[in-house]
Amino acid sequence: MDKPLWIPSPTQIEEANLTDFLGWVNQYFGLTLKTYEDLHKWSVSCTRDFWCSVWDFCGLMTSTEGKRDLKLPQGIFKPRFFEDARLNYAENLLRPRPPEQDALVFWGEDKVKRKLTYGELYKEVACLAAALKSLGVQQGDHVAGYVPNTPEAIKAMLATASLGAVWSSCSPDFGVSGVLDRFGQTKPKILFMADRYYYNGKCFDSFVKLPNLCKALSSLEQVIVFSYEGKPLSLPPQEGVSTWEEITKPFQGTKEINFVQAPFNHPLFILYTSGTTGVPKCIVHGVGGTLLQHLKEHQLHSDIKPGDRVFYFTSCGWMMWNWLASSLASRATLMLYDGSPAGDILWQYAHQEKITHFGISAKYIDGLQKANIRPKDRFDLSSLRIILSTGSPLAPEGFDYVYETISSNICLASISGGSDIVSCFALGCPILPVWRGELQVPGLGMDVHVFDEAGKSVVGQNGELICASPFPSMPLYFWGDEGFKKYHETYFEKYPNVWSHGDYAEKTSHGSFVIHGRSDAVLNPGGVRIGTAEIYRQVEQIPEVLESLAVGQEWRGDVRVILFVNLQEGVTLSEALKAQIKQQIRLNASPRHVPAKIIAVQSIPRTLSGKMVELAVREVIHGREVKNFAAIANPEALNQFKNLKELQKE
Repeated sequence: MDKPLWIPSPTQIEEANLTDFLGWVNQYFGLTLKTYEDLHKWSVSCTRDFWCSVWDFCGLMTSTEGKRDLKLPQGIFKPRFFEDARLNYAENLLRPRPPEQDALVFWGEDKVKRKLTYGELYKEVACLAAALKSLGVQQGDHVAGYVPNTPEAIKAMLATASLGAVWSSCSPDFGVSGVLDRFGQTKPKILFMADRYYYNGKCFDSFVKLPNLCKALSSLEQVIVFSYEGKPLSLPPQEGVSTWEEITKPFQGTKEINFVQAPFNHPLFILYTSGTTGVPKCIVHGVGGTLLQHLKEHQLHSDIKPGDRVFYFTSCGWMMWNWLASSLASRATLMLYDGSPAGDILWQYAHQEKITHFGISAKYIDGLQKANIRPKDRFDLSSLRIILSTGSPLAPEGFDYVYETISSNICLASISGGSDIVSCFALGCPILPVWRGELQVPGLGMDVHVFDEAGKSVVGQNGELICASPFPSMPLYFWGDEGFKKYHETYFEKYPNVWSHGDYAEKTSHGSFVIHGRSDAVLNPGGVRIGTAEIYRQVEQIPEVLESLAVGQEWRGDVRVILFVNLQEGVTLSEALKAQIKQQIRLNASPRHVPAKIIAVQSIPRTLSGKMVELAVREVIHGREVKNFAAIANPEALNQFKNLKELQKE
């Protein structure tokens, strides 16, 4: 395609935060930067000056600024950003705002709707923080949430952070073993959980898991239970278990929060890898680095302004929840949703609540397209300025769909990063065009390239996504990783002094990026590397196919591509349909992409955060052990891939 799908108007460019930032940098440093490309080059060549500029322009609040030094004793491996600065994450999110402005809006499917103003949120966090302090929570302690995406989850996280303690969370659809794989490593002192949650109209009782959790997590000193609906809750007496109301009642008059000032690189969040290849890694992220990176991505890349209403469809077990929460620091309103996205509920939400930033997964967009849903025909979406998509690569056809059926006057920002960095490597830019199928820009301050196997930066060909600059949201460490051994193996072993992210990608002539899938899931038939997303894009254009999954099977000293397809109800995998799928791939990708076998399955196995588990399927078809079933939302789906006779044939 030789024309972009969207070009910002002169007014949109003029009013963008990024334009103001560009002018601010030029004035402060005496520069003459004119374009985003100019600004990005400066941001990665003058790393300290850039991040200090974000600090000042975006309003990072600190009690002690310090020397604002950046030290690189081991290159970009373990950089030391702003070591003598002191700040508090929660204070940055709760600092004085118009008390009547909405801070949180919550929809729980069609069961619950609630709102909290900034004034109400501050008072409730003050009360809860005092209660946690009375329970002995101190700086550095670990507090966990086994929680749905309700206002209580945000309040519990903010109260924890206000004390300088460390927060981590899992969504309530995690099984007990999945929770223990995570919290069992990090040993929380306090656990928050809801009494129930809703999904697809059904109510799920969370209390049934409580006895096993209390028994297995010996570190727990207190479990705090709250009502999903936000109503007073009463429980039978149980040692070590209290309701939210019980622990906060003595502190209802608390008006102020004593924000504990922590070092810039003090732990804030623990995030977890998916755990499909073993016990999840526990990734520890710092207070200052997380906040500084999020301020940059929210204000400069997502153009979030005071009063904007920011939504992301996420659970508390995915890093996008942490990313969303930080938008309070940019004076936005958090739009929370918990439950199934089925039907048009999310578009009702956007319409009724005048959402400005609407975040969803690429899979959700693909599902809308398959169902031929046209949101703009039924809802007023004129408040939308930016739609964000992540979780997997958004196909070019998904871009077409958004502009044709949702809005033609929005910036569609396909973004890519991960729990590893609690942020993005490539993302949106409100002052540049949107090209079909492409992530607009590398993030400011992120020296992102695509490397070939020789470690050479390439354009227009596939390779490994890397970052050659230090950045403040790099993990502080992995929990329990003595000597940073796993940390180094994960990110720095492939290319010396360069962060290797594990994505298979391409840098385009526009300076944008295309993600082709995870590099550890890359197919290699005949020695040719193929990204799985290149296959999915073609297959899922066929109406009969709901979704697909491709893996490489070791065969006759080589690798052959095996494609599994989940078909629409009532459709069978005929020879004609197989031929159509192969023809679609051959004509629009290449003959190398054409699978040797196409096999129908009833469902595709996914992680608890919704990502396909290609590696687990690959292990199953080879008769090898899958190390962590607890990380998979529907582990029974793996049984479909065992001992397939079709895979024993030519």
